[in-house]
Amino acid sequence: MLGELFSKPKKKKHMMSNSEAAAQDIPEGIMKKCLGCQKIMYAKELEKNEMVCPHCGYHHKIQARARITTLVDPDTFVETNPHMTTTNPLEFPGYMDKIQADKAKSSLDEAVVTGYGEIEGNGCMLAVMDSSFRMGSMGSVVGEKITRAIEDAQKRMVPVIIFTASGGARMQEGMLSLMQMAKTSAALERLSAAGGLSIIVMTYPTTGGVSASFASLGDFNLAEPGALIGFAGRRVIEQTVREKLPKDFQTAEFLLKTGQLDAVVPRLEMRSKLGFLVSFHQKVSDK
Repeated sequence: MLGELFSKPKKKKHMMSNSEAAAQDIPEGIMKKCLGCQKIMYAKELEKNEMVCPHCGYHHKIQARARITTLVDPDTFVETNPHMTTTNPLEFPGYMDKIQADKAKSSLDEAVVTGYGEIEGNGCMLAVMDSSFRMGSMGSVVGEKITRAIEDAQKRMVPVIIFTASGGARMQEGMLSLMQMAKTSAALERLSAAGGLSIIVMTYPTTGGVSASFASLGDFNLAEPGALIGFAGRRVIEQTVREKLPKDFQTAEFLLKTGQLDAVVPRLEMRSKLGFLVSFHQKVSDK
């Protein structure tokens, strides 16, 4: 027994530091760690700064309704098609359960919010995607709502501004999802032929069928700093071309250097930049 006593190593007790003990006393959701600089701050502080880290400028994801609030003039936004929701056309197993779970989690009916609002006194149609709902994937309802927003812009003779945040087409809807690429692109073409203005703002992430369709077809193509923009994943591309890609490949900054973007605009400057473009277009249209 004496041998067994000395052969078993004693477990060392972890001495909790004051900071660890204090962290355990903080309710969940009060603090937020920046994904860029790893600094910890109050979540409310980050929200007040439009989800942009005040220390390093990292752009965290922001929900669609919060983004709209930061953009439009107070009390001017009127949502369109708010209760349009998807069905299960292909009877994909478990699809509707996932839709219901995302509705509860995100407080949205689908992955895009559309409506009419004013920016610095000038009207525009807005379509803002939200990656918290099915990763912002584009199914039939998302494509239909964006198409209707573009068509409403043409009817009202105002610009359309689309914020993209998507993993691409929605696999549970198969070909019906892929058809939204053609539908949204055709709507933008009709708007352009009628003399309308389209502004696309790509945010993290903008990939797959969304990046390959309407997200690349704006009269002005903008992006937020550090936004992931591309079609296929880095590993797939490297295996295909058999080359090592640059570190900043598929970032907004890389696309700006290669001429695929008109500008990279920080979120805190977005309202003023969009306000200028919308007002400039209005002045030209009035002549």
